[in-house]
Amino acid sequence: MAALTLNTLKLILRTSVESPGFDRVLSKVDVLSAVPGKVVCGMRVEEEHTNRGGTMHGGLTATLVDVISTLAIMNSERGAPGVSVDMNITYMTAAKMGEDILITAQVLKQGRTLAFATVDLTSKATGKLIAQGRHTKHLGGS
Repeated sequence: MAALTLNTLKLILRTSVESPGFDRVLSKVDVLSAVPGKVVCGMRVEEEHTNRGGTMHGGLTATLVDVISTLAIMNSERGAPGVSVDMNITYMTAAKMGEDILITAQVLKQGRTLAFATVDLTSKATGKLIAQGRHTKHLGGS
């Protein structure tokens, strides 16, 4: 399967966000660029994204890792979203309210049944790493 166009990836994300359910928390995420196996998104951290400490909620970080890595996997050879098998996130520094962040997801390897992706969340202003996630998805097949 060929890689998806930038507009198709934007449409996939918008469809998720506009559907009833949890993905609505991603309404402020914008797909900025995409090449096969890699997707870059941007977002400004707003009050709705923060924890009691005024910084980006860790659960939102995990959701960003999940959803944006899935877009990168969909934008690769198989084109399938798969289902999560394993995900981990390392939190390195806090993203503050008002901060613009970049979310860069890249497929590391894709086999017959599994895909492995990495996601870096960085400060757009400084390039400093906020969090890094790894996501393994089962693609189906035998």
